[in-house]
This record gives sequence, structure tokens and C-alpha cells, in this order.
Amino acid sequence: MKYTVSLEIALPRENVVQLLADPAQMPKWLRGLVLHEPLSGAHGHVGTTSRVVMQMGQRKMECTETITRREPTDLHGIPKGSVVHFDREIVGEGMWSAVRDRLTEAGPETTLWASENEYRFSGLTMRLVGFLMPGAFRKQSLQHMRDFKAFAEEGKDVREAKP
Repeated sequence: MKYTVSLEIALPRENVVQLLADPAQMPKWLRGLVLHEPLSGAHGHVGTTSRVVMQMGQRKMECTETITRREPTDLHGIPKGSVVHFDREIVGEGMWSAVRDRLTEAGPETTLWASENEYRFSGLTMRLVGFLMPGAFRKQSLQHMRDFKAFAEEGKDVREAKP
């Protein structure tokens, strides 16, 4: 299953990139994040592998995330007109996913965030979930992006949101 979601954020691209790259900010916008800890490498760098634990309702999901691309590697002074790439693979029980995020300048104070997502499922349960509820994956991706937008633009913290 493949899909792309995108939205505009009313901040300069460099600000958006810095917020996305800061691991201390992740719990403020990544709804359900319990743990994100590097197992090898430095957070956000190519080749880094991290253990990620998410809580979704009554279900806890653990997976391994590997950073597969980050361009440019130095996020300070990103040249105008260039595209920032941040790709990762996520592997969990019965699931493999690739996320390819692209951040471009949509204007002097606006960033376009496009996220290409690909999922592959193994095992009967996850194949059924992928087949019966493909829209749930797209909806979840868009929710994370909207939460980040609200955090970046307005300082809203998902941990303070009412369920």
C-alpha cells in the first residue's frame, strides 16, 4: 500500500526542519509516543537505528526505525530552493514501512511538507488490517502532520489534548 499526504506549515522551512529534527520536541507533537531511543548512532543521522514504542488506545506497538536518508546532512543554512529529504524505514511485528518526507519552501514564511508512505504486511492479521482499513494508515499519517503543524505554529502540545 502506498499513499502521499501533504500540508503547508506557516513557518520558514529552516524552522520546520529544526523542530522536526529535535528529539526533545517529538513527544509534544507525535501523538502516542511512549519511547524513541537510539540503539546505534546519533538521533536523526543516516544509519541510526532507534527503538520506537507507540501507544494507540489499548494497544502498544514496538518497532525499529532506521534513518535511510537525510539531505542535506547539515541542517543549518539550507540553500534556498533546495529540498530537504528525511527518509526512514520502520519495521514492526508483521509490518515494514518506508516514509519519505520532503520539505520545500512554498513561500518566504511557508513550508510544504509532503510525506510518501509505503507499507508491506506479513502475517494474516496485519494483511487483513492493511486490506480492510487502508484509510486508517493515511488518516494516522495526516493526524501526525496536523499535530506537528499545530505544535509548530501555535505551540499546542498533544499531551495536553483531551481524548
